[in-house]
Amino acid sequence: MSVLTLKLAGPLQAWGASARFARRTTESAPTKSGVIGMLAAAKGIARGDDQALAALSSLRFAVRVDQPGTRLRDFHTAHHPVTGKSMPLSERFYLADAVFVAAVEGDHTLITELHDAVRHPVYPPYLGRRSCPPAHPVALAVRTTALEQALAEEAWQAARWYQKLHHGKPIVSLTVLREARTDEPHSDLQRDQPVSFAPEHRRHDLRGVVTTAVDIPTPWAAKRPVPTHDPFAALTEDSA
Repeated sequence: MSVLTLKLAGPLQAWGASARFARRTTESAPTKSGVIGMLAAAKGIARGDDQALAALSSLRFAVRVDQPGTRLRDFHTAHHPVTGKSMPLSERFYLADAVFVAAVEGDHTLITELHDAVRHPVYPPYLGRRSCPPAHPVALAVRTTALEQALAEEAWQAARWYQKLHHGKPIVSLTVLREARTDEPHSDLQRDQPVSFAPEHRRHDLRGVVTTAVDIPTPWAAKRPVPTHDPFAALTEDSA
């Protein structure tokens, strides 16, 4: 088994698990369906190819919150393409200035194929919505380790200004939302297991999610030494 880690960072992200009429929300972290959809697009898998999607959906998923960002609300206007009439005003929510490390675990051959696909995608990746392009290359690394260990070993990916807020701290504790194992019955259920992306019958099943945390070393842990200053040093005999 191998693990592919991905850096999901951009000015805006939107990971909606549900959409009600004119209100489109976002979760506080990337969803499995959103990340699997991005990987499927990178491989060029058609939306109606449920068999190819099933291979990706079977991957075990986790995401680490490196920089939570802030929630942003926007208003969206549109006109009917035929009649030209104004469509109802809709609310759309985003995450601004957020950074996440997502990881998928599975067969080594499939993981390496996905790594190559993300670096040379058939369709460009986006962070939940097409209006949210990534600010950095998405692919981080392929690791031959367990899912939890891969997220514990990956360096902190938060922006430099955000990391400097933790100056002087040797470690930072980061939240991890990972897919529950079969032997973990006590987990939160989310309807986020992609079954079909076909426009006429999009379907998602429930999956278990466990919330944990990992401690990551900070690059700003070492404090800069404060220079000593003795205002009377020039008056001592040694300095005469």
